Amino acid sequence: MADKLSAKKVALALAGVSAVVYIVCALLIAVAPAFTVSIFGALFHGIDISEIAMQNISLGRTILGFIEIIVLALVAGWLYASIYNKIR
Repeated sequence: MADKLSAKKVALALAGVSAVVYIVCALLIAVAPAFTVSIFGALFHGIDISEIAMQNISLGRTILGFIEIIVLALVAGWLYASIYNKIR
């Protein structure tokens, strides 16, 4: 069946995209925190997230978040491809 997805490739692709998005977000927070918080407020339908946004994020926390997003994306990508292949 040529229509099957490679669970490994889908997982790696989603992890790669997630890593890039996370890095861009981290850079935006580092360079323009107020602007970034404002943009995310718009993304969440106008909810004021400035009250819950952390002011100082350590490099360690940023790296931990990066690892977390990659692991979550790997699992989500694998799960997506596995379910797709089952229902296909």
